[in-house]
Amino acid sequence: MAGIRDSRRALARLLHSEAAPGLVLMACAALALALANSPLAHGWHALFHGTLPWTPIAKLDSAHLWINDALMAVFFFVVGLEIKREVLAGALADAQRRRLPVIAALAGMAVPALVYLAVTRDHAGLHAGWAIPAATDIAFAIGVLALVGKRAPPSVRLFLLTVAIVDDLGAVAVIALFYTAKISVAWLGAAGAVLAAMVLLNRLNVRATWPYMLLAVVLWYAVLHSGIHATVAGVLAALTVPMALNAHHDSPLLRLEHALVAPNGFVIVPLFGLANAGVALGGTGGSPLAPLPLGIAAGLFLGKQAGVLAAVLGAENLGLAQRPEGTTFAHLWGMALLCGIGFTMSLFIAGLAFPGAPALAEEAKVGILAGSLLSALGGALVLRFARSHAID
Repeated sequence: MAGIRDSRRALARLLHSEAAPGLVLMACAALALALANSPLAHGWHALFHGTLPWTPIAKLDSAHLWINDALMAVFFFVVGLEIKREVLAGALADAQRRRLPVIAALAGMAVPALVYLAVTRDHAGLHAGWAIPAATDIAFAIGVLALVGKRAPPSVRLFLLTVAIVDDLGAVAVIALFYTAKISVAWLGAAGAVLAAMVLLNRLNVRATWPYMLLAVVLWYAVLHSGIHATVAGVLAALTVPMALNAHHDSPLLRLEHALVAPNGFVIVPLFGLANAGVALGGTGGSPLAPLPLGIAAGLFLGKQAGVLAAVLGAENLGLAQRPEGTTFAHLWGMALLCGIGFTMSLFIAGLAFPGAPALAEEAKVGILAGSLLSALGGALVLRFARSHAID
């Protein structure tokens, strides 16, 4: 009985740790990969990609589309809430403090894209995937960092989190600007009207959360039919939710973020991993040295660490900003490596980059998995052996 109680306590501690969402995501990715390379592969694929017998929205006729276009809108809604909170009252609120992570995030998006385009330069049909290695997976990266423990000072976690948040904002902008289908002016106008109504609620200081949630669903439906990817609606809706604290130090934004963080980390993102991470390694996506997977893996593993590390050291040497407190070169290098874990957002962008080419989407998954795994292992090893007077 004592052993069972100890196991339960250990499980409870794990589930309440910041590493938990990342570990659940890793487990789901491994399960999806195992299923895709097992005798159950056909049934697994049919479960997510088969046409549903009935759907309330004609555009979403498979479980895969419901996950990627509907549930992931909730994921982006939470991302939007986090971005707004950080900009108004967090690490991005102070211009001097946000300078370095913004510079690092921009360089960490540009350099991987350039590495990818350099590898795929002779294959014009692959150029649409330039943004795939530009993203960082917050849950995965923070999960790996949490497993390293006290080998990294708290400032590394805060900096990594801030870079990833800016990175997410950049990814949303990329999706809206570069991965948009034919625009429907009528639906776009409807979306604009709904968004204006949400802004008005904010201006009127409406503190209840249900009006924002209701209009967020309407906004999502309009954006879904507008030609812009539906998940962009999640971020736009989140930015209208009031952040100002009341007498009880509470706000609609904080209540919604608190309510959605667990479902987002333990249900939505793992479901996305199950539906998108599986790739048949012996099939069309099985060659990691093909230009597409090689370009993505090189962008994530080499481009990310080079861009982020060069930006941090360059900004410090030029006097533009100071490195995170208590960090050594090894801490910065390990953090830059962890930025190369692009799992969730990279898989998402890959689906947008090659919507009508399943073979290319499979190849992209190989590159994402390889680049993210190398980045995770490399970052963990560097931080594991990093030393600092602030820690030792």
